[in-house]
Amino acid sequence: MKKITILTIIYTLFTLNIQAQVGEHRRDVAIGINGGYVLNQVSFSPHINQKMHGGITMGATVRYTCEKYFSMICAIQGELNYVQLGWTEDILTADATSIGTYKRNINYLQMPILVNLGFGKEKGGVKGYIVAGPHLGFCFGENESRSGEWSDDNLSDRLQELHNKPIEKKFDYGITLGLGMDICTKNGHHFSLEGRYGLSLSNIFRSTKQDTFSRSANNVITVKVAYLFDILKTRN
Repeated sequence: MKKITILTIIYTLFTLNIQAQVGEHRRDVAIGINGGYVLNQVSFSPHINQKMHGGITMGATVRYTCEKYFSMICAIQGELNYVQLGWTEDILTADATSIGTYKRNINYLQMPILVNLGFGKEKGGVKGYIVAGPHLGFCFGENESRSGEWSDDNLSDRLQELHNKPIEKKFDYGITLGLGMDICTKNGHHFSLEGRYGLSLSNIFRSTKQDTFSRSANNVITVKVAYLFDILKTRN
């Protein structure tokens, strides 16, 4: 009987130890701001020659850390960002000499919802992490700018149509992947540096058989920094 009792105690302690190692519960919430620089191209089909289009991004971040699984710190991260996307074309002559540029700026309100998986110190150190998940966006404005001496009369019919076409699909959705580094102080302040790639699965123009472009999707590279601070810290 004593052996059974001892074995039961050992088994219970072993099980609790494994559970503690495999999944340590967290309920930590941090909020803050983010900002950075974005480089974008629109993936047109048929192809349009472009340069990288630069813009800014800024917004608010909320991160909820829910569990530590072995050495992996698991969190969900939501953001609400203003993002400047668009495309920039080199206007070329028949002998490929640049005579100017055409730029379309597209302003989005964007909401990524990301899984944040970190490896390193939760407090008083450095943590590396990856982020992945969907993003949703809404175009609320656009404008164009031109430089150089050229007119639409020098362009192909396809480019003339593109330059005079307003954004037809305001909603944007896709996937985001990224890598980052988080420095967390002992009193709960987080300083992050991150690089991301975002691929839109939607088009900015209609893409039926009767339309000019079968694809017109954003491809975004983002470098950003963020500052967050803990508002809820329940980890022992």
